[in-house]
Amino acid sequence: PNVIGAIALAASMRKLSQIGMGTIAAHEAELTAYTLSKMNQIPEIKIYGSNDPHRLADRLGVITFEIDGLPHGKVAAILSFEGGIAVRDGCFCAHPYVLELLGISQDEFAVYKQEAIAHNRSRLPGMVRASFGCYNTIEEVDQFIEMLNRIVSGDFIGDYVVNHSNGSYTPQNFSNQIFNNYFRF
Repeated sequence: PNVIGAIALAASMRKLSQIGMGTIAAHEAELTAYTLSKMNQIPEIKIYGSNDPHRLADRLGVITFEIDGLPHGKVAAILSFEGGIAVRDGCFCAHPYVLELLGISQDEFAVYKQEAIAHNRSRLPGMVRASFGCYNTIEEVDQFIEMLNRIVSGDFIGDYVVNHSNGSYTPQNFSNQIFNNYFRF
């Protein structure tokens, strides 16, 4: 039995009850509204779902987006390697829905499918998704927005290359020294 998991789950449930789900929902709504208002100022970003920071009843604290001209995997890698920001990219186990949102035809999908079967996942369609937790802060959102602006302007350090077999991106010139000098931890 997963005793440690059961203990962790009980502790998490107790903490969430102490904080209160209403408090958590209000915090998530505040972060979502703030983030949407900032992302709406970056024309190269397309937000999927409502991008109206005043219509929060229509959405959760999850923002799915893409940046014009950049693969979703590259955006996610830059956010991770250079910003220390964890996001998810791809189709989020909702392939038919994401493909429809992206306007991918069945013929286009067939091409991507054949490429994937041939062990080339470098062009698979997808999006980037940022999600909030009760622990996130406005300052972290500001860092996220700063990184998005840097990505849009091409102001990132890494020379990102794609691994064709799995579609992931990594900076070719990655070294701890480069990133430690840049962020001055």
